Amino acid sequence: MTSADTTPDGGPGTTRDGAPDTTPGTSRDGAPGNTPGTSRDGARDINPYRAPDAPTRILLADDHALVRGGVRLILDAEPDLTVVAEAADGAEAVALARTQDVDLAVLDISMPRMTGLQAARELSRLKPELRILILTMYDNEQYFFEALKAGASGYVLKSVADRDLVEACRAAVRDEPFIYPGAETALIRTYLDRAEQGRPLPDKAVTEREEEILKLVAEGHSSKEIGDLLVISPKTVERHRANLLQKLGMRDRLELTRYAIRVGLIEP
Repeated sequence: MTSADTTPDGGPGTTRDGAPDTTPGTSRDGAPGNTPGTSRDGARDINPYRAPDAPTRILLADDHALVRGGVRLILDAEPDLTVVAEAADGAEAVALARTQDVDLAVLDISMPRMTGLQAARELSRLKPELRILILTMYDNEQYFFEALKAGASGYVLKSVADRDLVEACRAAVRDEPFIYPGAETALIRTYLDRAEQGRPLPDKAVTEREEEILKLVAEGHSSKEIGDLLVISPKTVERHRANLLQKLGMRDRLELTRYAIRVGLIEP
């Protein structure tokens, strides 16, 4: 009798000659293989339609071309990140996100027509799977909380973008929050102080629609122009403006403009 006559058939996970089975769904040692949309450790991939080694596709929005150029240099220098679209304001960013295949939007907080926060809210509604980072010069607690409420997963200061932005992008792709170093202590202290005093987190003074109207009024647009941009009637614009004046205790466009500058809706 030969050895071949006494060799048992391969059991589950082996071939007839006893070698480990390599059928789809298993590795050579019989461990489960990677199915589409999962990583090697079985974790769900953020974008199952993107090749595992493909760089993260970024939409960059800032109204200053020089800033966009500098930020793009930082991001494109990384093998796993690439800027595929640029916008000069929030409205353009939203329009590009509708047509471009992007994984991450990096939005300046203060832009014409539509701020980064306004764009973030709209993008969160339109494309819930899109990751969003807010890029800003404002080290401001209120903006930070507004960014989180708008759907952003991170808040990066422009002054240290060369240090923090790449890490923030990678954290966003992993679906992890990013808080710039130094902010944690201040935010936690503020939260604890408010909790101890029984005070809630700060609320916005105006609604999202009123904020849109306020920004455009402060930029010098007429009621008709604002109505055309927001697809509402000039009378509705006038009603919102009257509500803003009453709510904020102001008298005219000049005071509204000063307020818009103070809260970062427009730059002085």
